[in-house]
Amino acid sequence: MKIEDIKQVLSEFTLFRSLNNSELTKIADISITREWKKQSHVFLQGDPLENVYFIFDGKIKIYKSDISGKEQIVAIAKKGEMFPHVGFFRKGEYPAYAEVIEPSTLITVPIIKFEKVLIENPELCIKVFKVLGEKIVDLQNRLEEQILNNTYEQIVKLLIRLAQKHGLPQADGTILLKSEFTNKDLANMIGTTRETISRTLTKMKKDELIEVDDEGNLIVDIEVLMQEINLI
Repeated sequence: MKIEDIKQVLSEFTLFRSLNNSELTKIADISITREWKKQSHVFLQGDPLENVYFIFDGKIKIYKSDISGKEQIVAIAKKGEMFPHVGFFRKGEYPAYAEVIEPSTLITVPIIKFEKVLIENPELCIKVFKVLGEKIVDLQNRLEEQILNNTYEQIVKLLIRLAQKHGLPQADGTILLKSEFTNKDLANMIGTTRETISRTLTKMKKDELIEVDDEGNLIVDIEVLMQEINLI
């Protein structure tokens, strides 16, 4: 991808929208574009922390793994997002794995060079902190859910969160959540078991809180789910 093409792609990210042509050029000059195949890893937990990635296309699963190999999904990052957020102003190792879950095109920016650009552009630095702040709030909310909510409420809130971020709005006001997340994935997102997810989704279908189409996609109504756990 040529410099001008990289600039065009970067300009579509919220983080870079207010930058002028000269500022975008500085970032494009230190950027590398690469395509990644499904199931490949962008980095492994424990690898030296060297780059920040911006997703031009595709989806990336960020997850941690303990000594026994148990997986905990931290986030599913998609087009228009960056990862890892801990990359800024921190040295050491990647604290998680980044696995490609669908063919992706990523823009790679070396952290050392990017930090230099940030120092030279205070407005961009402020935007980075804003993005980091939003992620911290999201993680705090998820931690609070695990502490205060029972498993059923956690699952309902997870479906709401996934529908809002990854769902496709339908004409009737419902949201289609494609079957890209397995029950095991859902379980790993909130620290429960695949059996619990399966049992809960079956009950929710029986109670007509969710629907499943012929392709296995979930059809949800966020308002109905929020009413179920008294959020509205």
